[in-house]
Amino acid sequence: MTLNPWRLRLLSQLDALGTVRAVAQAANMSASSVSQQLAVLEAETRTQLLERTGRRVRLTSAGLILARRARSILDHMDAVEAELRGFDAEPSGRVRLGAFQSAIHTLAVPAVAQLRHPRLAVELIELEPHASMPALLAGEVDVIITTTDFVELPVPPDIDVVPLGEDPVVLLTPPGHPATDLTACKDEAWAFDVPGSYMANLATRLCRQAGFEPRVVARFGNYMLTLRHVEAGLAVAMLPALAVDARYDVVARELPVTRRITAAVRQGSRAPVTAVLDALASVGT
Repeated sequence: MTLNPWRLRLLSQLDALGTVRAVAQAANMSASSVSQQLAVLEAETRTQLLERTGRRVRLTSAGLILARRARSILDHMDAVEAELRGFDAEPSGRVRLGAFQSAIHTLAVPAVAQLRHPRLAVELIELEPHASMPALLAGEVDVIITTTDFVELPVPPDIDVVPLGEDPVVLLTPPGHPATDLTACKDEAWAFDVPGSYMANLATRLCRQAGFEPRVVARFGNYMLTLRHVEAGLAVAMLPALAVDARYDVVARELPVTRRITAAVRQGSRAPVTAVLDALASVGT
C-alpha cells in the first residue's frame, strides 16, 4: 500500500472543513479534481473512505481514522524534512502563524520580532477564532493564537494548548454616552462583527443574556471601522480590549467577561514550530 501525502492532506482537510467544495477552495482546485484524488486514495488504500449521499460525501469510519492519522503522518514528514535540511540545533524552515485581528500587532508581531533564527521564516495569516482551529486541524497553519473559552470552539485531543494571557471584553460607546452596562444599551444601534464570527456570536449571546435582542445597524470585519463608527456616534459596540486603539475617541467599559488567549499547535510539532510557540509564550498579554 502506497499513501500519497498530498491526497492524505486532502482527506484531512475534508475532515476539518466538512465539504469537498470547501477543500477545493482551500487547495485552489476544482471540486471535481478533489473528488477524483480522493477516489484515487480509496483505490490506493483498497478501503471505502467516503460515503456518497446525493451530491454530498461524508467520511466512513475508516475514512475518519485515516484522516486523523494523516495529520500526525504529515507532521512527522515535515519534521523529517526539517532534520534533513541540517543536523544542527538551529530551527529552520517556514512556520505559518494564524492569529485573530487584535492579536496580530499585540502578540504575533512582537513574538516574531524577537526570534533570532536567521533560517526561520514566519508567515503571518489573519484568522479569527472560529476559523483558526479548523485551519490548524487541516494543516493549513502550524500555530494559532486563539481563544478556547466557549463550547463552540472545542479543543481536539491531539492539539496542545499554551496559555498566553487574558483579555477583557469591553463595551464601547461614544464620548459622553450615559450607558455603563449592557442593559442600558438595549435600545441602542449596534455595530457587530461579520455573521458567524467569534465576536458576533459572543456579542449576540451577551446581549441576550442581558435580556434584549440587539438592533444591528452595521457589520465590520475590521475593528478599526467599528471604532470609527462608534466614535462618530452611529452605534455602540462590543470588542476585546486588545482591539481598542487609543487613537479613537471612544469610551471602553469592561464587562464581566474575560476571554483567555491561547496558542495552539498539533501534538508532536517540529522544532521551528516550538521556537515560535516559545516566543509567543514569552510575549504573553
